[in-house]
Amino acid sequence: MAEGLPPQYDPGTVERKWYAFWEEHQFFHADPASGKPPYSIVIPPPNITGILHLGHVLNNTIQDVLIRFKRMQGYETLWMPGTDHAGIATHVVVERMLAERGIDREEIGRERFVEEVWRWREQYGGTIIRQLKELGCSCDWKRERFTMDEGLSRSVLTVFIALFEKKMIYRGNRIIHWCPRCNTALSNEESVPRDEQGSLWRIRYPLADGTGGISIATTRPETMLGDVAVAVHPEDERHAHLVGKRVSLPLTDRSVPIIADAELVDQAFGTGVVKVTPAHDFNDFILGNKHDLPQIVIMDEDGTMNEAAGPAYRGLDRFECRRRVVKDLEDLGLLEGIEGHVHAVRHCQRCDSVLEPRLSRQWFLKTRPLARRLLRALEEDRIPGITPEHWEKTYRHWLENIEDWCLSRQLWWGHRIPVWYCASCGSAHAGIEAPGQCGRCGHGVLHQDEDVLDTWFSSALWPFSTMGWPERTAELRTFYPTSTLVTGHDILFFWVVRMMMMGYEFMDDRPFDDVYLTSLVRDIKGRKLSKSLGNSPDPLEVMDTYGADALRYAMMLIAPHGQDLLYSNEQVEVGRNFANKMWNAARLVLMHQKPPESGLPVSENLWDRWILSRLDRTVEQATRSLEQYAFHETALLLYDFFWHDFCDWYLEAIKQRLYDETDAASADHARRTALLVLEQTLRLFHPFMPFITEEIWQQLRPCLDDRDAEPAGIVVAPWPESRPARVRADAEEDIRYVQELIGAIRGVRADFRVHPTQEMAVHCRVADPRLIEVLSGQARAVQSLARCTLAFVDGDEARPAGCASGVLRDMEFYIPLSGLIDLEIETVRLSRERTRVEQELEKVRKRLSNGQFVQKAPADVVEKEKDKQNNYEDMIGRLNRNLEMICAG
Repeated sequence: MAEGLPPQYDPGTVERKWYAFWEEHQFFHADPASGKPPYSIVIPPPNITGILHLGHVLNNTIQDVLIRFKRMQGYETLWMPGTDHAGIATHVVVERMLAERGIDREEIGRERFVEEVWRWREQYGGTIIRQLKELGCSCDWKRERFTMDEGLSRSVLTVFIALFEKKMIYRGNRIIHWCPRCNTALSNEESVPRDEQGSLWRIRYPLADGTGGISIATTRPETMLGDVAVAVHPEDERHAHLVGKRVSLPLTDRSVPIIADAELVDQAFGTGVVKVTPAHDFNDFILGNKHDLPQIVIMDEDGTMNEAAGPAYRGLDRFECRRRVVKDLEDLGLLEGIEGHVHAVRHCQRCDSVLEPRLSRQWFLKTRPLARRLLRALEEDRIPGITPEHWEKTYRHWLENIEDWCLSRQLWWGHRIPVWYCASCGSAHAGIEAPGQCGRCGHGVLHQDEDVLDTWFSSALWPFSTMGWPERTAELRTFYPTSTLVTGHDILFFWVVRMMMMGYEFMDDRPFDDVYLTSLVRDIKGRKLSKSLGNSPDPLEVMDTYGADALRYAMMLIAPHGQDLLYSNEQVEVGRNFANKMWNAARLVLMHQKPPESGLPVSENLWDRWILSRLDRTVEQATRSLEQYAFHETALLLYDFFWHDFCDWYLEAIKQRLYDETDAASADHARRTALLVLEQTLRLFHPFMPFITEEIWQQLRPCLDDRDAEPAGIVVAPWPESRPARVRADAEEDIRYVQELIGAIRGVRADFRVHPTQEMAVHCRVADPRLIEVLSGQARAVQSLARCTLAFVDGDEARPAGCASGVLRDMEFYIPLSGLIDLEIETVRLSRERTRVEQELEKVRKRLSNGQFVQKAPADVVEKEKDKQNNYEDMIGRLNRNLEMICAG
């Protein structure tokens, strides 16, 4: 009955067929009124500018494994899909596209630019959704959302207005990270620090009274044009006596005071003197407010110097200004020295431009009151549960050291801030619609704020806005709080913390119970994947070559808990080979099936009892591992059970029974047991490899005892349940002994290069009568699997000469080699091999005894040499034993 499975597995055909089948039957669609226990996940919404990469593959495969697992366990599962409008990223992409057509966004204006973005989104924004379907993601696509769709936009405006009215949102002048390329403010999390080799310039500031001077050190000399003070530590004996005096600010016509500050001045850094530029440095901004200092902005939004920098520098790019300032200081004799200095330089996450700390009027959210509630939830209720656990410390640290969130962005694409300003009195009014008149003075002309909200503001509402909030929908009542969030650890603060804040603030509850943080995907050498290195394969091409199931399963096999993944296409070949193994095993099992029959008695065959016991243990362990988010461990567990227990041992052991026409009952037990184990194992594998398991399972359906009661697809079949009554520790122990004997016999054949077709005579000396009974009962299996005959000898019978021998627990066995090999030739071969291995071992020992090699070589190289040493020592031991056996003859 294997007619339905062709000889070769074709992933492409199978994947297209079954995904269409699942969608047609609406298996992914959640019903809030079903009465089943709910399980829900919200997808981390990919940017509409995005295309599938291996990070997406890892993250979404894990989510799909959880959703399919819980769906099979009988939960009403909702996997909420959608995409993010990605403010800056999309803005940059569309602006670049328009520029290629010769269109400047400033010329066409805001309204038309936004129309162009919407047009672009309609054309390209759904690409990654189609790619996620190719991966097999079982999202509820009928509920797909977009962060700028009408419902979510209403949620965003409602939240902003509520926070504004509670005075949690305010507008103020503060230092922010500014991108001169994107012309927008960025949050701390959107500014990426990168250690770079720079310089530390030592500059002399003359005292205004002409009695000397003071030296400062800076990495940004151009900002000295905005200095308003010089600060020293009050306990620094070198400079404390200068407090209260003034210095003449070089290159300007101003003088600035020397002030003292014990908190923000580090005596050990540089000269121990700090230039204070409140409008262009975060620490200086704090120090300036503390000492009531003026704030001078010397740089425009595009990174060029303005009139406050002075006529000699006005209009210069900031880096050109730096070079000019350094030269001018040198000409004046005020540049005391330059030294190399590695320091962190922040870059724009989107365009990679060097960011500029800049005083700017922006919208901010007060976050500390929100963070305090999250800390209480963590300490009192352990919410959320974070896996891996070590990320909890990072989560806590961010909450304890949180700063107000800069919400505004100087872009045109995004949720425009719902605040209108009166043209007469300037008062601000927040509302979903523009007010008819000013609430303070009654003036009828108001204009809306030009800025848009940070993209992460709408993303922070994702768990409840996607379910219809602020309406109290059936989805919210059933599926909120969600069950598990799967996301990258790099956005733990960007997204996870902010969702927690908004969930408690507006739903009075957590947005999710658990957070599973994925690791980074690197290449096999541990390098970050990037196009420039040529080590970032296109997942679509990988799936075209190997199949989606192969890629999904490979990602789970190489994803150890809490560690980065080391990826290569060769590892996906492991997934493909496993899929082929599953396919061929299914063909073998199906080949021997007959129409289903009922009333078959329980098999007492040792191999049948063993495989059913192993199946039950695997079901119990796999279920427990998935509940604990141990995806890597579960994938390995299932791999070992199916490939080794089921295919290598059970199917090989029952082949004689399947073809034995003299014992129909035994053959029936073998084929029905194989069918049961295969069918249950397919269910265990389905969350990891959904396509191939559906294809094979559909071919099994006609063979099942109660096929009419079976579900329409394995996608909704019940998850296997553990049946402790099937666990037979005695059967597992007996088969383990048989396997050890077969393995030892195969080892002798390999060590002495006995041809695979030559039958060996194995003589066993066993003291335990029960063990003799077990081995006697399995003589046919041993003979078939090890290509040998099995005989038992008395304890006092002498061992013949020229035998290979071994000891297994309570048994000794020996195999006469005469007639199987030429003993003299084999002795020469083993001696030569021993000499070769000893020479290789000596080379390795010399390298490891070289102190310079051990100290200077990379750790992994040294470790490989140690592994070589161990392997060579084991080989020599084995060769010596084999020579002793032959020579004893």
